[in-house]
Amino acid sequence: MSKINIKKGDNVIVLAGESRGEKGRVLSVDREKQRVLVEGVNIVTKATKPSAKHPQGGLIKIEAPIHVSNVSLIDPASGKATRIAIKREDGKKVRIAKKSGKEIK
Repeated sequence: MSKINIKKGDNVIVLAGESRGEKGRVLSVDREKQRVLVEGVNIVTKATKPSAKHPQGGLIKIEAPIHVSNVSLIDPASGKATRIAIKREDGKKVRIAKKSGKEIK
């Protein structure tokens, strides 16, 4: 199992699949299944029964998780996909974009 360098709140770009090229913010990360849920990406239609949350029921559109290998972090300087490096500064781990060398917050 490889290490997942993407965290909740990161801005990512989709590299493969039907939503290729779309950008969004990571809503959640499932480390066991190696999947991420990205805001506004991989929208699927789901049939639901009436409930308190959706009193009408019917078809709703929600985001479905995609594999972590199909997304990449966005470089804060250029806005393009980048890999990351981990560096230690003052005893803390800091994520650095490989393309620009800038810190990823």
